[in-house]
Amino acid sequence: MAEPLSDDKIADELGGLSDWEHANDKISKEFGFDNFRDAIAFINRIAFEAEEQVHHPEIFNVYNTVNISLSTHDAGGKVTEKDITLAKTIESLYN
Repeated sequence: MAEPLSDDKIADELGGLSDWEHANDKISKEFGFDNFRDAIAFINRIAFEAEEQVHHPEIFNVYNTVNISLSTHDAGGKVTEKDITLAKTIESLYN
């Protein structure tokens, strides 16, 4: 089972990621795109990476905006290293 990270550790890790927030036992970020097609293409790229990591985000999409939230079910819905790793992967797909 994955171990939850401390609030300080989460803050340290998010310091290296642009605009990710920690609240309500999740890390999250909103991503903006030029259009719906680009937003969905981004979601599809995330899907492949999430399957590889066997870790699946909460994804919410409206038109050209994608909201991602990450927490680890096996850790009681808390943030773990798995979430940080996936956030870094998602960030690399966006850039």
